[in-house]
Amino acid sequence: MAHFKYLNRRQEFEIEIDDGERLQGKGSIKELVDDWDLELDAAESQSSYSGKPGRKPTKLVHNIVLSMPARTSPTRLLAASQSFAREQFAMKHRYAMVLHTDRPHPHVHLVVRAMSEDGVRLNVRKATLREWRREFARHLREHGIEANATERAIHGVAEPRKLDGIYRPMRDRKRFSTHMQRRIESVASDLLAGGIKVERGKSKLVATRKEVERGWPTVGDILVDDGHPELASQVRRFVDQMAPARTEREWIAAQLLAHLPPPPMRERAPVR
Repeated sequence: MAHFKYLNRRQEFEIEIDDGERLQGKGSIKELVDDWDLELDAAESQSSYSGKPGRKPTKLVHNIVLSMPARTSPTRLLAASQSFAREQFAMKHRYAMVLHTDRPHPHVHLVVRAMSEDGVRLNVRKATLREWRREFARHLREHGIEANATERAIHGVAEPRKLDGIYRPMRDRKRFSTHMQRRIESVASDLLAGGIKVERGKSKLVATRKEVERGWPTVGDILVDDGHPELASQVRRFVDQMAPARTEREWIAAQLLAHLPPPPMRERAPVR
């Protein structure tokens, strides 16, 4: 209920559900939640058959954000989102979507009921997200929006993803991120003790970066053969300017060390 109220805050945005109906008003949200039988899903997820005692309750819905840069047509974005949702979830999972245009970049919140109409739970894994990105990009292109689902690693991006509840306080200047405070304090403690330990995912991060760095020069060679030396030069500069492949703790350590005052200068003894 709270999530849907946020999406439809002040009733300025319409909620479109899977049958094409558009909802507005305070009572419509409660009707939607009741229609999805989320109370039954919640009871089932907390039952003794759902796993170990004390286990975190299973998600009742998945919130998928379909976002595009500023100046993207909101109308085309919504049309692509509708096509994507129909193809992925129609006749399987109930869903609702809201187009938000209150920020420079238009975005669609797509809320999907985790339990299908046949009683099968939707489990979202990394491979699922990659497939969704590719399919959504295809629908965007079909509606006249240039898009391509390029992997973050190919862009040289190595920062770890954060859960929504962690990410939002990090981006909002009015809020305080206790998660990042704990991470910074932990890294600072390691530095004082002699240095940070190598993290478990470091080797995979380095291996992925090496693979990306081997792939881009091949793209440059193809561009030269096709008569685009300027683009090939841009590719080479892009690879040269890639930020180093660091784990989050290594990034934090680098930032902390960069803000330390320089060591005091020692006076040299006069030469006699």
